Amino acid sequence: MIGAALAALIAVVLVISPATARQTDRPIVLPGATGTEGVARLDGSTFFAGDLLTGDIFRGKITKGTAAKFIDAPDGRFAAGMKADSSDKLLFVAGGPTGQGYVYSTRTGAPVRSYQFQSPPTPTFINDVALSKNGAWFTDSAQALLYFVPVVDGVPSSSFRTLTLTGPAADLSGAFNNNGIQAIRGGAMLVVAHSGNGVLNLVDATTGASTTIAGVSVPNVDGILIKGGRELFAVQNANNLVSVWKLETDFLAGTQKKTITSPLFQFPTTVARFGGRLAVANAKFDTGFPPTATQFEVIVVRR
Repeated sequence: MIGAALAALIAVVLVISPATARQTDRPIVLPGATGTEGVARLDGSTFFAGDLLTGDIFRGKITKGTAAKFIDAPDGRFAAGMKADSSDKLLFVAGGPTGQGYVYSTRTGAPVRSYQFQSPPTPTFINDVALSKNGAWFTDSAQALLYFVPVVDGVPSSSFRTLTLTGPAADLSGAFNNNGIQAIRGGAMLVVAHSGNGVLNLVDATTGASTTIAGVSVPNVDGILIKGGRELFAVQNANNLVSVWKLETDFLAGTQKKTITSPLFQFPTTVARFGGRLAVANAKFDTGFPPTATQFEVIVVRR
């Protein structure tokens, strides 16, 4: 999920000085990748990460510290945020400026479905994905819309539903707006990160009405992750950190608990959790867009 990235933001991002990493921090290289943006946990220690500009998908193990190309995506695809469903063995991938979303088999890597949520030149950037018990939600950073793909008995529907947002989540004044997303309360509500405003909004999954979660300030917010019910991880890309928040039981307010950073972070964008460790995608948009770095990786840090 790109948050406040691309050319307008890259121009103001500072290059982070090199430093010595903590002993527990380590990179997992995505061999041959031309960029990366999304990372997702499948089960155990298995993760997926995407090549942003080609749409290819890598599979790796954080315990082994290695990854290899798993899916050679069809030409013209992008790979932004993603989520893996371990029960249905499906990988959902946001297609960025294509206006598309993709579903792959996590067993074989075969394409399962694709969706054209918006058709360029209509402004669109399909940025991230959240799983609920009934399907998958996709955000669009250029539209005040969310897209829902139903999944029935492990099979994604051939059609999707569009949810129109109202309230603060409908603000399109930023270069990038709605970004990271997580489903809560069985999918009845959604927490959606707004990159332009540096906030989190609570969205009704039926009506699209939204309200800002009080007390949570997250400048440059990108991907988010909720674990343990109310513990939220927010990747703040240009800040090179992951902030950790405790949300109230009504999800209308939150308190910051700590920040996680690493000298290895270089414009992180999304996060996946593996027990006491986090896997964070290193997008390196501080080098430009497209990024000019010669190596891309997922950084593993202690949470």
